[in-house]
Amino acid sequence: MSTLLALDASSSACSAALWHDGEVTARFVVAPREHTRRLLPMARELLAEAGLPLSGLDAVAYGRGPGSFTGLRIAAGAAQGLAYGLERPLLGVSTLAALALAAHRRLHLRHVLPALDARMGEVYAAAYHCEAGRVTLIGEEAVLPPERLALPAGQEERDWVGVGSGWALWETMPATLQAGVGQCLVDEEPGAEAMVRLAAEAFAAGEGEAPHRVQPVYLRDQVAWKKSR
Repeated sequence: MSTLLALDASSSACSAALWHDGEVTARFVVAPREHTRRLLPMARELLAEAGLPLSGLDAVAYGRGPGSFTGLRIAAGAAQGLAYGLERPLLGVSTLAALALAAHRRLHLRHVLPALDARMGEVYAAAYHCEAGRVTLIGEEAVLPPERLALPAGQEERDWVGVGSGWALWETMPATLQAGVGQCLVDEEPGAEAMVRLAAEAFAAGEGEAPHRVQPVYLRDQVAWKKSR
């Protein structure tokens, strides 16, 4: 049994979630430019409601990206500060994996393509297979122009669902991709509730590092998505 706190500020939403012996409570609000003011008070509220002190945490987690550069730094700073002060391990959780897990849990989706608007004419994207409450990354996370987005090679016939703000750029995406995506959930945003579930699974598997070793993942200047041939 374990107790973990997760923080996220990777998008216009701000959220915190507490995992305590398998039970999850969370706060989520869309509040652009208010992340610094709202994030830690949310965490304190969750701990107070559960009757737990900060020292009762076994680990801290945060949305490590990809996402808003400013938001990632805010969540990283808050989570690292807590982990340092408590001398607890820190876990960085993928925002794209969190999107996939949330969609899987809520809508029972199995093949999910999370995509976030990365600005500058690009999207952050990945592909996930989801089953029994777990998500498995297919290939790698990437930042790329939406016109280069493609379904995983050899899996084009599956019933894919697009999730996240990146799908607002649908009209610029390739026709071959559009043909394989049956539905788009554009309004979905990453949230700490899914992140704390992923973090609890990772922590139970022995993961978690010293706070200074866990860094945000920006994806810029990385070539991670290989265009299908």
